[in-house]
Amino acid sequence: MDKKTFLKFPDGFIWGTSTAAAQVETAGDHNWKGVKAIDGYTFDRTTDHEKRRMEDVGYIKQFGSMYRCGTDWSRLQTKAFEPFDPDVVQEYRSFFQKLNEEGTEIMFVIHHFMNPNWFENNGTWLNEDNIPAFVDYAKQCIQHFGDLVANWNTFNEPNVYAINGYMLGGFPPFKKSYTKANKAIRNMGKAHDIVYKMLKEAYPDKPVGISCNTVDFHGLNIFGKMVAKFADWWFIDFAPKHFAQLDYWGLSYYAHIPLNPFPITEIDKPGQLAKMGYEHDKMWAYKPESFRKIIHRFHKKYGKPIMITENGICTDDSDVRIESIKTYLKIMHDVIQDGVDLKGYIHWSTWDNFEWNLGPTYRFGLVTIDLETMDRTMTAAGEYYAQVTKDNGLAL
Repeated sequence: MDKKTFLKFPDGFIWGTSTAAAQVETAGDHNWKGVKAIDGYTFDRTTDHEKRRMEDVGYIKQFGSMYRCGTDWSRLQTKAFEPFDPDVVQEYRSFFQKLNEEGTEIMFVIHHFMNPNWFENNGTWLNEDNIPAFVDYAKQCIQHFGDLVANWNTFNEPNVYAINGYMLGGFPPFKKSYTKANKAIRNMGKAHDIVYKMLKEAYPDKPVGISCNTVDFHGLNIFGKMVAKFADWWFIDFAPKHFAQLDYWGLSYYAHIPLNPFPITEIDKPGQLAKMGYEHDKMWAYKPESFRKIIHRFHKKYGKPIMITENGICTDDSDVRIESIKTYLKIMHDVIQDGVDLKGYIHWSTWDNFEWNLGPTYRFGLVTIDLETMDRTMTAAGEYYAQVTKDNGLAL
């Protein structure tokens, strides 16, 4: 191997992959159960992960030293302030213990877009009185799983959840109100501050962050520029500031979104991005270079360590995924050379899952899923990324 073209990452750099419980386990009594996705599938059976946990460990352990995941809140707690179901606790503990035994640490995500229906029906994140119920859930997660967890995310992409659930109406509870989106993000921020303090009291040496989604918004005309400026402010300045009490910023990035003034995506306007000369995946315009400036923006503004908590590409083509991994990792290597304290890279996703309101045919997995049998198959991209994590670097 030509050493001049090998990009080595710092010793101790964290590699891993991520999934979300709701997207890989059969739906419990939560807000996504029964949602009809745009590809025609219904959110119920996803990937049978709860039936195949030990098999899935065999894949997870190949992708670095950390697995980012969470639990199904609705299965653990069937009503507010109820003690966790001991059988469900043991199910998750056995899974986490096995991962730890195989050399894989847990980055535990407490909230990842999913609420039990009892929480949802009581006003969800618009009701400030729901905050203590969420805090109780977090407290019991700390009690039951804290000894097996190395790293915490209180919330996954609260800006995505709030804008889609309360402003754009694409996620449960399907609201369309700027005021409600602001209220939801503020209440989640209040909950985050309480849980951050609890986590630091219980495990002072374990880092706590969130995952903040980032997007490159680009206006194509005067009206598009106005929308892009507002979207950038709300998504990357206003929403994250409610979660600034943390040890590191977890950042995710997938999308460059042109606006004219409406967003142009492959989801809503198939074929339009190609006509306009944009590279794209099955969802968005593809512009990895924009992530560089976003990382520097957070580094300059907050001066805290950064973890890439999600990053990937929606494609059925493993070769395309490999090239995307190479491109993004070259950028990650560059920003480290620039002086950014980048601690690690968590790829999305370990295996194909149910892509929320879009459905399971929108694939991000290093391991692919047969949607009829739920059988798993390692892809060439998975083999490639596994080698990168073993080598702590990549050849270009």
